[in-house]
Amino acid sequence: MTTAVIARPTVTVKNKIGLVLAALLGLSDVVGPFTGTDQNAQSEGTQGPPMPVLIAGAVLGLVTIIAVVLMWRSGSRIAARIIAGSRILSVLAAAPAFFASGVPAAVVVLVAAVVVLTVLALALVLSRPKAV
Repeated sequence: MTTAVIARPTVTVKNKIGLVLAALLGLSDVVGPFTGTDQNAQSEGTQGPPMPVLIAGAVLGLVTIIAVVLMWRSGSRIAARIIAGSRILSVLAAAPAFFASGVPAAVVVLVAAVVVLTVLALALVLSRPKAV
């Protein structure tokens, strides 16, 4: 009788770096509603993201973190796709900062940095892990 060995994907160093970046981005989304950005922006006369957008971002950040843990432990390609989807939706939610008038330049630079880090994280997370 022969035993079949199923090759399970392992998470490479590149994947782990991408997962750490994705987890940090997800964590920054999760704390978004607790920073009081909406109230601070209104008191300064500028308009920040509405609370429903911050809450949606927090949910996407939580999904990202859960999928990061799942991929780190199992090498699941489905988890990698979930990470990609949640990060892309999060970036799309931040995109109005580039087009809305009255957004401070520092915020636009911060959002641009988040977009670049997201693209880098996704490229690393979605790179093919080695089969054992």
